[in-house]
Amino acid sequence: MSTRSLGATLATLILGAATALGLARPASAAGHDYVALGDSYSSGVGAGSYTSESGDCKRSTNAYPQLWRNANSPSSFRFVACSGATTTSVAGTQLGALSSSTTLVSVTAGGNDVGFADVMQTCVLQSEATCVSRVNTAVSQMRDSLPGKLDSLYAGIRSRSPQARVVVLGYPRFYKLSGSCVAGLTETERGALNNASDVLNGVLAKRAADAGFAFSSVVDEFTGHELCSGDAWLHSVTVPVANSYHPKAVGQSSGYLPAFRSAV
Repeated sequence: MSTRSLGATLATLILGAATALGLARPASAAGHDYVALGDSYSSGVGAGSYTSESGDCKRSTNAYPQLWRNANSPSSFRFVACSGATTTSVAGTQLGALSSSTTLVSVTAGGNDVGFADVMQTCVLQSEATCVSRVNTAVSQMRDSLPGKLDSLYAGIRSRSPQARVVVLGYPRFYKLSGSCVAGLTETERGALNNASDVLNGVLAKRAADAGFAFSSVVDEFTGHELCSGDAWLHSVTVPVANSYHPKAVGQSSGYLPAFRSAV
């Protein structure tokens, strides 16, 4: 074997070993044109350090899209996720950030379509029966009306960015059942909310798959770090109220970021 051939072979073996050990950055990472869409779980509400330009959208420098950008230096980055966004408002106000050159898209959407904030307010302030009834109404919306709204949004994303890899991220379960909490919601209420998260994630996964998109759950990442776990990566009821039931900075960096990274 010639010296040149031997050198090439060794280089190939070293690169292969580095990749297997997770030491090599994917060659495509730096070349991505990345757009981050979605609601408060993507904008980073609850994680603090909001950019002044984002105003009420509350885009955080601690949110997973910004953290991924910092680590991977994509060719371009547009962060347009916004607190309170629904599938309709994402489609109406955020898709302009996409183009035919976009190669990577992340999105969280669906929770606000089924009244996430109202569900949590009802459960915190009203009776167990009223809470469970409101959760069941949201679950019915997830099954009946949300799929069509997701299909419409996903079709809009694909139309504007036909070559992009699109990653749909889910939502965490809020509670560790039989956990450390001695006050607050009842176990019945906590169980109903966790079940609703599972239903929502199931709907998101199915619609994403049908659209040809990747779905990345965050449930595994947050397991052991739910409310009542003793090491929560989510805010409970807090001030400011908008932070309640949203990931803390650690929930973005150790929950959402790994889930997104694994799907890119």
